[in-house]
Amino acid sequence: MHYAYVVTPFCAWLAAGVLKFCINSLRARRLAFDLIGYGGLPSNHSAIVGSMCTLIALREGLDSPALGVALTFAFIVLLDATSLRGHVGRQARAINALRATAGEPARLRERIGHTPLEVACGLTVGGLVGFAASLLR
Repeated sequence: MHYAYVVTPFCAWLAAGVLKFCINSLRARRLAFDLIGYGGLPSNHSAIVGSMCTLIALREGLDSPALGVALTFAFIVLLDATSLRGHVGRQARAINALRATAGEPARLRERIGHTPLEVACGLTVGGLVGFAASLLR
């Protein structure tokens, strides 16, 4: 078994997560542990699928059936990150507004989806991790 196919997505997730934490901490001017979660720059999910697509393309070739499966999976994940989760975030905002009028303090997380820039940055991080993994044989 080629362990790169198991380790690479984890490394992409870790790299994107550390980068996201650093960016959030710089923006908040503090260690922003409370901002860890869905949404934000870069997209962890995009980094994960981007790393696998890159690794498979570089190791197995562009005509690989595995690349077709990885690209299909990536398309679903990216569409979910930009579209569906954006709708969920808008619903959370509406529910939070209703809760505020009722005097309820509990809040749903509103920042769930990703912008196209956040997805592109995630794909870039994933592509770099996948490229680095393809060099290790």
